[in-house]
Amino acid sequence: MAIAKKKITLSPSRDIPFHQLVLSQANVRHVRAGVSIEELAEDIARRGLLQGLSVRPVVDADGVETGLFEIPAGGRRYRALELLVKQKRLFRSAPVPCVVREDGIAEEDSLAENVQRAPLHPLDQFRAFLALREKGQSEEEIAAAFFVSVNVVKQRLKLASVSPRLLDAYANDEMSLDQLMAFTVSGDHARQEQVFERLQQAYDKQPHTIRRMLTEGAIRASDKRIRFVGVEAYVEAGGTVLRDLFQGDDGGWLQDVALVDRMVADKLKAASESIAAEGWKWIEVAPDFAYGHTFGLRQLRGEPIPMTAEEQMERDAVQAEVDRLSKEYQDDDELPDDIDARLGELEAELEAWEDRPLAFDPSDIARAGAFVSITHDGSLRVERGYVRCEDETPAEPEADLGAGDGGRVVAADSHDADPVTTDAEAPEPEEDDGLSPLSDRLMTELTAHRTLGLRQALGEQPDVAFLAALHALVLKAFYHYGSDSCLELDFKSVGFGTQAPGLNDSFAAEAIRVRHERWAKALPKESAELWDALEGWDADSRSALFAHVASLSVNAVHEAWNRRPRALAHADSLAQAVDLDMAALGWRPTVDTFLGRVTKARILQAVTEVKGQHVAERIAHLKKGDMATEAETLLAETGWLPEPLRTPGDAETNGTLASEPTGKETVGKDGETAMGQSDDLADTDEAGTAVHVAAAS
Repeated sequence: MAIAKKKITLSPSRDIPFHQLVLSQANVRHVRAGVSIEELAEDIARRGLLQGLSVRPVVDADGVETGLFEIPAGGRRYRALELLVKQKRLFRSAPVPCVVREDGIAEEDSLAENVQRAPLHPLDQFRAFLALREKGQSEEEIAAAFFVSVNVVKQRLKLASVSPRLLDAYANDEMSLDQLMAFTVSGDHARQEQVFERLQQAYDKQPHTIRRMLTEGAIRASDKRIRFVGVEAYVEAGGTVLRDLFQGDDGGWLQDVALVDRMVADKLKAASESIAAEGWKWIEVAPDFAYGHTFGLRQLRGEPIPMTAEEQMERDAVQAEVDRLSKEYQDDDELPDDIDARLGELEAELEAWEDRPLAFDPSDIARAGAFVSITHDGSLRVERGYVRCEDETPAEPEADLGAGDGGRVVAADSHDADPVTTDAEAPEPEEDDGLSPLSDRLMTELTAHRTLGLRQALGEQPDVAFLAALHALVLKAFYHYGSDSCLELDFKSVGFGTQAPGLNDSFAAEAIRVRHERWAKALPKESAELWDALEGWDADSRSALFAHVASLSVNAVHEAWNRRPRALAHADSLAQAVDLDMAALGWRPTVDTFLGRVTKARILQAVTEVKGQHVAERIAHLKKGDMATEAETLLAETGWLPEPLRTPGDAETNGTLASEPTGKETVGKDGETAMGQSDDLADTDEAGTAVHVAAAS
């Protein structure tokens, strides 16, 4: 005969007035955690008490009940109720649902209630928020109800909107929460599932890899094209923006590349039409031009448009405020934050006043043109006043100074002279009482003696020789009139047959452009006035200008058809002399600039040099494209440079960063790593910029 199991008897429940409840010393919770008492009180005020308290009767020394009940489990709820009573939002005699226990140990009850409580799975919370949203509650209402920020609600809703297949994988612990967060970048369920399937076969399942896969082909909002047209305009035109709510995304990724290109083209066209209305002969428009696109063109020198009386008054008012604040705080060691910020604003205004638009001669405008493009920060760039060689005004033949008829060349079809007459054949002219012009031959002989005299004297006076050389070089660099100098110095500034990615928007290119424009403004408009102007400059200004002009002639580009080992060796010496650091100038090893264009072995060698052999082994099994992408992340902000960009003697960029050195120094000697294209721009930049600004401003 089977024995019936003893049935369980549950503790009775009853409503007990609040003033009969007291906290128990047997409650095991002593450290505050989770929702605050204030937030819990607000939740009870809104929804009521969702869970009763576990209480035990309080007895006196004789074991007689006192009418009070202690609370070993539910102390936080009691404190929240107590706060509501103090705020006079709850009566002291209000009944509180309680479970009355008399058996067992109070500490055991308290511990069991806290330990055996199963926390809510995050996915359940995500889905609960989504259910509330679908029932009509706004994100703000949900945030207020659960005492979280609106951004947290948006994040939870975003997680709940991921493909159901991925949510099931997360519920089954097949992916981490960080990985699920990465999938929210794209709202396309098919795309999410496609990337998820690719991850099953991949070694690297890091969140950043998931984000990269989901945003392939999209354009970052930080791209200069996006800054130019604006994200808002793109969205209004029907474009889609991928956003990452869980980490910084620089504004997200724009998915419709064709729409972006069309908007950029339309905006540039509209801008170019207003520029063309100024009367220029030609306008070239592009989002970006290759570096050196103005090479070989002469730039017109416009005159700044004078300020109107009103503009001058506004400018004077700004300057007066600067002078007043500077005088008022001249004795302070440190300016107050608001004053420092105000002075910065005023100085920016003064700089804007100084950067006046230029006016050009109408006849010059009729034979010159302009380039319209986008700067690296998304602003419109207009480069006016460039004259092509075919549009130059034909030069008039120069009159011979001091030469007479004895040296003239007579045309072959002349009827009153021999076909050709030269000095060697010309008879001596008959002498007369007047002064006759000197013959060409005699002029040549005399000036030959003078030339030797100038060479000897100039060689004895270094300061004048420096001025003369500077004059000749500046003529060719800024005026394209090399014949205006008697010094036959050759000056070439080579272009780039192969344009490296991002070359025109690099830090060095922008710094050189700004420096060149400032010098151009400091130089006289006419080349005939250049010598006198340079003579009046101080030595520091001349030296700074010479450094700039000399820097433009640097050519350290590796070219397969033009072997110049000694010139490239000299480039190494020059890099050491100017302490060149290409990493500091902004060059980074990316898929486009290096990693995607070399072999897997070189990628692994680069990672090994910086991160060590063990890190390189982690990506060794990947395909080349994935390996290059992972290497870009690993090498980011490390300062690593391939050999053609390294400065000899610089240990930090010569493969000595890794904790596990490989002992190999060679990164590449073949065509795969021919990345020296931008060395000629950067090697003198840092040395000359500061002096240039002081001299040319």
